[in-house]
Amino acid sequence: MDRGGQAGRFLTGALLAATCFALAAAAAELPLRAARWLPPERQAYALAHAPGECLKPTGDAQAMRRIAIGRAAFRTPLLLGGQAARAGLSCDSCHRNGRGNPDFRFPGLSGAPGTADVTSSLMSSHRGDGVGNPTAIPDLAGPAQRLKVSRDRSSRALETFVHGLIVEEFDGPEPAPLTLDSIAEYVRTLSPGACASSTERRIALAAYLADAGEAMRAAQYALDAHDPVTARLMLASARTTLGMIDERYATPGLARDRQLIGAADLELAAIQKAIDAGDPNVSARIAAWSARMPRWTAPLERDEALSLFNAERLAAALAH
Repeated sequence: MDRGGQAGRFLTGALLAATCFALAAAAAELPLRAARWLPPERQAYALAHAPGECLKPTGDAQAMRRIAIGRAAFRTPLLLGGQAARAGLSCDSCHRNGRGNPDFRFPGLSGAPGTADVTSSLMSSHRGDGVGNPTAIPDLAGPAQRLKVSRDRSSRALETFVHGLIVEEFDGPEPAPLTLDSIAEYVRTLSPGACASSTERRIALAAYLADAGEAMRAAQYALDAHDPVTARLMLASARTTLGMIDERYATPGLARDRQLIGAADLELAAIQKAIDAGDPNVSARIAAWSARMPRWTAPLERDEALSLFNAERLAAALAH
């Protein structure tokens, strides 16, 4: 009998249970899920601002399609699976808009803000070492000499690294080849040369709606490539974004707006099921969803100042 192994698994399970309990308690008190992995003194600012995304322009249409797919995959917790997905963590949680996150502090995973333990037993049964050794989260758009993984396409070192991160560091599902290659393409396209001198921006509804729309286009790109698995993940990314919009409209007087968001999300869930069933009309349904988008987003745009996209309302909600 492996008593040491049993003890290790018990301690990991206990840590996970304690962490999940702490997160559940925090979720009941905080209006936005992402606030759970931010220091209280930084929540209001960090949830109202985001770093700019430093994407190098490219005229290659196929590369742009892969970048769109990788960008959407980067933003959904379903890519990572396991405990990360249950907690709501995506690649973007640590690397906001492909950058870093100096405020990230996840219970049991971080030390000081801006750090994460990549060998945490909380997230991984493959790489967990039972030792708390968090390291600084890198800016993926930072200088190449500061990044530990080569971006040389011929070596495919970046693809190997991303694959290991998904299936070993986070115990996630095996990514489809198109998904994996597209994430690597997205990361390669991040560059300090593409950043303006001042890149921080206020978080607004328009950016979230744009992300949802881009994820839907990415779903069609994946279908064009005959990859229903990746297409389904793209729809999951769009649904992730709708969930982030929904929580910002969970304020008095905006119930109708949330109903509209919920209806849009239900249709995305139905399209995912249609993909699973091999429905030949999936592309038409994606196009129809995108065409209807302005109808239900118009009321949201009208009410944005009443939602938690309003920094003052957000700060007040966090203070309660």
